[in-house]
Amino acid sequence: MRLNANRSSFDNTKVNKGIRMRTIKNIIFHSLLLASIAFSIIMLALLLFQIFSAGFKWLNWDFIMSMPSRSPKKSGILSALVGSIWVISLTALFSIPLGVGTAIYLEEYSNRRAWFNKTLQLNISNLAGVPSIVYGMLGLTVFVRMLNFGRSILSGALTLTLLILPIIIVAAQEAIRSVPGSLREGSYALGITKWQTITGVVLPYALPGILTGGILALSRAMGEAAPLIMVGAAGYIAFLPNGPMDSFTALPIQIFNWTSRPQAEFQNIAAAGIIVLMLLLLSANTVAIILRNKYQNRID
Repeated sequence: MRLNANRSSFDNTKVNKGIRMRTIKNIIFHSLLLASIAFSIIMLALLLFQIFSAGFKWLNWDFIMSMPSRSPKKSGILSALVGSIWVISLTALFSIPLGVGTAIYLEEYSNRRAWFNKTLQLNISNLAGVPSIVYGMLGLTVFVRMLNFGRSILSGALTLTLLILPIIIVAAQEAIRSVPGSLREGSYALGITKWQTITGVVLPYALPGILTGGILALSRAMGEAAPLIMVGAAGYIAFLPNGPMDSFTALPIQIFNWTSRPQAEFQNIAAAGIIVLMLLLLSANTVAIILRNKYQNRID
């Protein structure tokens, strides 16, 4: 009896020691995570403070409606803003239908066990992690030179389409997978065809996730500079583009051009351009949240 009691006491001590060690490890890991989050927030706050303190006084209506100039006081972002709108509009026109259509094929029509589908899925996942400069080199080779589109808005939009297409496909696939199978079975039980089920049941249910992923992908494309530099976006444009084959510049390119200038005033107007770009990105993200909540409430 005494031997069993000693063994039981030893086991309890060992269990309590293990619990204390796990608790200590949990506290240390939790503290490291909090420290990482706090460090990131502090650095972001310092960066935002520096940008707003330098650029807010330069941000006015004349700055938005003026063309770039060699004089900082007369310089504006109108051509870059219009160029960004052109590029992002065409990018959305190309990427969203193509990405959603690819996701529908992969999830609803293709054989998931087939080697072709597995290979395609693997490549899409890998392409989502390729650096943007690689897409810029691809766009320069294919769209600018091979297809002879030149250094135009169309070349930039097609290059950004390649950049964000894997992201849209993956987001759309996840949204389609979230549709309960009972909805499809109920639709088929009523005698509705597969295409009608996809367009009338699956897509409306998956629409919040598709819209969110698509707008967030477009937000990423809006802030990209490297691919546009590779396809020949100009650093200085003093006119507004009238069509997809015109030369162009974009907000990230214009900001990059200003930051490369030695004058302090150009650094300040670059900060003002960053504020405008941030407002556009925040507006796009806000639209994504509103659309997601709207369609989610309609489904519920």
